[in-house]
Amino acid sequence: MLLLEGIFPFLFPRQWRETFNRITRFSDGQIRFLGLIALSCGILVLGFVELFS
Repeated sequence: MLLLEGIFPFLFPRQWRETFNRITRFSDGQIRFLGLIALSCGILVLGFVELFS
């Protein structure tokens, strides 16, 4: 997980900072929705890994 999280700040630091600043201005509901999407994607990835292993 940390490998994936570190790729974007390493390769694109300016864009990562701008995106992070935009995210800090989101409402709680918007942040929760992003969290729900991230959780859903993680569950799908785990499902695919389990399916193909």
